[in-house]
Amino acid sequence: MTRRPILQEGQSYTFRSYFEMPYEADEILAELGYALVKTRLELPRSDRNLERLQELRQRIEESLPLVSLSSETARRETLVAPTLLEVARYCQCQLRIEYPLSVNNWLKGNLDYFLKLHPGLLVVEAKNDDLTRGFTQLAVELIAISEVEEGNVFYGAVTIGDAWRFGRLEKTKQQIFQDVSLYRIPDDLEDLMRILVGIVE
Repeated sequence: MTRRPILQEGQSYTFRSYFEMPYEADEILAELGYALVKTRLELPRSDRNLERLQELRQRIEESLPLVSLSSETARRETLVAPTLLEVARYCQCQLRIEYPLSVNNWLKGNLDYFLKLHPGLLVVEAKNDDLTRGFTQLAVELIAISEVEEGNVFYGAVTIGDAWRFGRLEKTKQQIFQDVSLYRIPDDLEDLMRILVGIVE
C-alpha cells in the first residue's frame, strides 16, 4: 500500500510548518529530495585566538542564575544572541536576525539567525525545548538556502540555548548529515565557538 504524501501539491508550508509536523525527519526530507544521515560530523574548527572567550563565558555564567530560561525568547536573548554576536565580531560579518527567505510554496519563512561571510555561511534555528523537531526545521531551511546561495556544502545549527546540534547539507549528494554530538553552554563554550567561527570564516 502506497502512503499518501506528506506534502500536498498546491499547499503552502512555512519553515515553522515542518517543526509542527508529526512525521519523522527522514520522511519529510525524502519528499524534498534529500536523505538524512545521522553520524559524528567532522566540523570545521578555528584555531585563531578567541581573545574575548573568557569574558563571554563570564557574562553567560553570571546571567544564568538571574534569568528563567523557560521561554524561547529568554534562551535566545540570554544564550544564543550573545554567542552569535561574538561569532559575527570575530568573523567581521553581518548577523541577520529573523532573515526572510522565500524559494517556493514549500520553502519559505524566516531564518532565526543567518551569518554569511563568503564562502562560509551558517543558519541557526533557536527552539524552546525540542532539538529533534527543531533539526527537521533547520534541515528544511538548509535546503532552502542551498537553492539561493552558491556552493555545495551548507552548515546549520539548532539550539535550545544551552544545547546545540549541528547539521551539514551536501547538495550534490542530496544528503543532510545530523551530528550526533551535542555542545552545551557554558561547559563546551570554547569548542562551540571554535566550530561556529570555523564554519563562518
